[in-house]
Amino acid sequence: MAHAIVVAALGGLLIGSFLNVVAYRLPRGESLVTPASRCPSCGHPVRPYDNVPVLSWLALRGRCRDCDEPISGRYAIVEATTAALFVAVVAVRYGETPQLVLGLVLVALLVPLALIDLDTRVLPNALTLPAAGLAVALGIGLDPGGQVERLVAGAAAGGFFLVAALLQPRGMGIGDVKLAAVLGLFLGREVAVAVLVALVCGVAVGVAIIARKGSAEGRKTAIPFGPFLALGGVVAVLAGDVLVDAYHSTL
Repeated sequence: MAHAIVVAALGGLLIGSFLNVVAYRLPRGESLVTPASRCPSCGHPVRPYDNVPVLSWLALRGRCRDCDEPISGRYAIVEATTAALFVAVVAVRYGETPQLVLGLVLVALLVPLALIDLDTRVLPNALTLPAAGLAVALGIGLDPGGQVERLVAGAAAGGFFLVAALLQPRGMGIGDVKLAAVLGLFLGREVAVAVLVALVCGVAVGVAIIARKGSAEGRKTAIPFGPFLALGGVVAVLAGDVLVDAYHSTL
């Protein structure tokens, strides 16, 4: 297992670096492959030895080697967070191949989705639709016996948020509906945990904003819901089965 943890950490750092590219370029309609990474200030291509996840940012003290302009710490944070999430999924799901693979893929999708929603308040179809297809393909290939449950969970989660979006279109977008359905396709019954965590955290943040800004101004503050769904998805991947079983044991 120690070997798997090391591989997960290194793989998470590398994938996290690519996810930074996805989060930055996809909303702008740019290619994810070309051109090579460049400084956002001077446009100079990043040298290979300056493109090592986390370490290069630390070595350069968060500045471009060529123009000395600051480079956002978000890049290093995303890389380190992705690595930490990969390690956590492997540690929790080691030996459970379907859940392990589905969990890693879902986490890798949730990171850029959350970042893009924070930046643009849009959950792009270019990510959510392929994610749905990938979830179905992986589910059939890795765990065909659980596929019906995951399809039902996807329809239920998406349907729940669709009703919310229709009743309160200013508070819930169709992108959130699609992401909820994707979570169900990956998580099965454990999507209930993801939805509950997302709703509780969303309400808590909303209450905090209203308390700080006042009722009138606080209610006008737009809060993207995608990051809360992403957080719920991560919690469900790591502890969804435990929480669902604990709930059932109380009945």
